[in-house]
Amino acid sequence: MDQQDEQLELVSGSIRVLKDMSGRIGDELDEQSVPSTFMTAAAISIALCRSRPCIPPVPSCFRFAIQWVPRTHKATKQPASTMDTTNSRVVGASGEREPPQPISSDGALPVVASGETVITEGRASIVYPDANQVFYNPVQEFNRDLTCAVITEFAREQLIAKGIQIEVPGEETTNRVVVDLSEENTDAGETADALQAEAIEPSDSEDPRPSCTEATTVENKREMRTTKVEEKCEGGLRILEGLSASGLRSIRFAKEIPGIERIVANDFSQQAVELIKRNIEANQVQHLVFPSYADARMLMHQTCRRKERYDVIDLDPYGSPAQFIDAAVQAVSEGGLLCVTCTDMAVMAGNSGETCYSKYGSVSIKARFCHEMALRIILHSLDLRANCYQRYIEPLLSISADFYIRVFVRVHTSQARVKNSASKQALVYHCVGCGTFHLQRMGKATSQGKNMKYSAATGPPIGPSCEYCGQRHQMGGPVWAEAIHNTEFVQKVLSAVSTNPQRFKTSSRIQGMLSMVTEELPDVPLYYTLDNLSGIIHCSTPPLLQMRSAFLHAGFRVSLSHACKNALKTDAPPGVVWDIMSLQACFDIRDDANPKSRKQHLKRFQENPEANWGPKARAKVGATVHWERNAYIPMITPTKIKQKKKNPSERREFHEAATRNGTEDCQGDGYQC
Repeated sequence: MDQQDEQLELVSGSIRVLKDMSGRIGDELDEQSVPSTFMTAAAISIALCRSRPCIPPVPSCFRFAIQWVPRTHKATKQPASTMDTTNSRVVGASGEREPPQPISSDGALPVVASGETVITEGRASIVYPDANQVFYNPVQEFNRDLTCAVITEFAREQLIAKGIQIEVPGEETTNRVVVDLSEENTDAGETADALQAEAIEPSDSEDPRPSCTEATTVENKREMRTTKVEEKCEGGLRILEGLSASGLRSIRFAKEIPGIERIVANDFSQQAVELIKRNIEANQVQHLVFPSYADARMLMHQTCRRKERYDVIDLDPYGSPAQFIDAAVQAVSEGGLLCVTCTDMAVMAGNSGETCYSKYGSVSIKARFCHEMALRIILHSLDLRANCYQRYIEPLLSISADFYIRVFVRVHTSQARVKNSASKQALVYHCVGCGTFHLQRMGKATSQGKNMKYSAATGPPIGPSCEYCGQRHQMGGPVWAEAIHNTEFVQKVLSAVSTNPQRFKTSSRIQGMLSMVTEELPDVPLYYTLDNLSGIIHCSTPPLLQMRSAFLHAGFRVSLSHACKNALKTDAPPGVVWDIMSLQACFDIRDDANPKSRKQHLKRFQENPEANWGPKARAKVGATVHWERNAYIPMITPTKIKQKKKNPSERREFHEAATRNGTEDCQGDGYQC
């Protein structure tokens, strides 16, 4: 009892000394007219060091935090009645408590000024200004979650060949793996296959993943080393986020993906870069994430040398990524991952075909399959630009979700395989009457033993008018005509998310989306829609299971599509499709007509998550934010000046805005033209 009383006396004495000290420091700041409204932790630590002899030691079992009360110059001290001593939050003038602010995973609370909000997503917490001078869209959390899942599996495949095993939070180790490094210059794919063959003690689990926690060391074989999240991994992935905005995506990579050596968070906005620096420090990932202020195109062109290339490049621009594609396909490493988002769906879905051609080298057309065609247009553009540098792409995953499309491709280098690219592209002939479509390959590749013979394709596959309705055809493309997914890779991502659903907030939607992707026919481009087929022949829309059963009874394959809820992908020719719609088929429901994703009631097509849902407004790059005053000041442009001059009643208000912005002219009537 005596010992506890002594500790309590020490604690109470320490609290009294610290309260007096904080009060003296605040009074000194007010007397010196310091403009800062916050007491930093550095100032408190300096003061504690100067007066350390007079502070009694505090037992480690008692921990408390001191929060400085924001005060403006010449303001009186905050009354004690407005302080909430329970949770150290300042109570507003109305007497209501402020809502609790999100805290990052490491427990640190970012310093937030007025006009700012703390946003928590995944394991990251960032500061976001309310003035919208830095772009952020919460609806794309699914995009960021999916990207983290894809890069994690990509890192697993890439690093296992280097003897590095990644450890993802929430995943359980299942077996032991030994890496044979006795032979040099081994291909990464062959090494991965050898590792699977040499796995020790395989597990009965459906998702066997290698683990090196109990790795065995044998002659000519080396024990694998493990890397975790937020650890710098020598020889790991080098990632570039070309358009980082607030830095949220890069910070999430650092805190959620293991096996990373370096992340460059780049933006061409000075305000965004300053915000990125603050968010990096708040999340304590300075050893992994490095801010960069540069034009993304120039930054990627500067790293085109083979040793300086990035293993992963993420491009998520506001609108079209067309201007960044040429530099990106050069700056990504051999077999590296390129992640691209397109939000200019109006252009890619056929509203402006000539604009689509100028950006992507392909003409878009208005059709029911426009969303999948948009995916194939961007894949065609990526492959076309890569071919200029003797490189070609391998699509891993391509999705159409919400108001954007997202593709994940690997980039390889081979002068011989680039010759196959012409035969992978196709023109699209689309009937404007009935919606029937045909594809015409751009080239032809014929195998002759060990060699390949390349020639021009023959066509066209149709006549001057549609044989089913007599209407004319539209011609679009060229588009990517090969598979847009790597089913084996998608299965790995799906398995990882399914066994660790607590990792992402949108795990249920990722599972539903990837499940539909694995069920799609990989060699059948584009699709029909049930409502359009029914509307052409003026009949009621038949049930989905009956339509799928009819195609299966006729001996053809059929699947759904993740890009459209009413889509049907089939290898049946158009004549068979119209025969089935004319009830010239067997509609008895088959057991295999209902796909697994539908049986399991997975979240395949999500409803609008919030009001006013969709793409947000572009960031106001012409605005400036004074962090000292936290005031948002709009840019005064000559167009606004002319508009204001036409209305004399608004001259005084505009004059004050121009004065605050520093654009007032000393001559004339006070307006700068």
